[in-house]
Amino acid sequence: MATIDDVRRLALSLPETAEAPHFAKTSFRVSARIFATWADGQPLMLKLEPEDQANLVADDPARIAPVPGVWGRRGCTFIQLESLEPERLETLVRLAWAATAPKRLHKSLGRA
Repeated sequence: MATIDDVRRLALSLPETAEAPHFAKTSFRVSARIFATWADGQPLMLKLEPEDQANLVADDPARIAPVPGVWGRRGCTFIQLESLEPERLETLVRLAWAATAPKRLHKSLGRA
């Protein structure tokens, strides 16, 4: 079972990531751009590429769903942490970071 502490540890291990408040939520940002938000009692929100979102939702619709409305069409995705394996969470957090981070930072994770 993954927790917000796992999210925090994974997110903050990525280059130039910071944790900051976003209204009543916790947000994780890279170069000041949000790639994840969380509030107690709510699912984790990750900002993914729309194509990645579609593939992930198709694979795991019980735990992964688009945010309703325009934000969901732009890749914002709800993730149910309660039954998610930590290894799967790591993949999802890295995808969200990569979708948001400037290209210059991708090399630091071995991406061109």
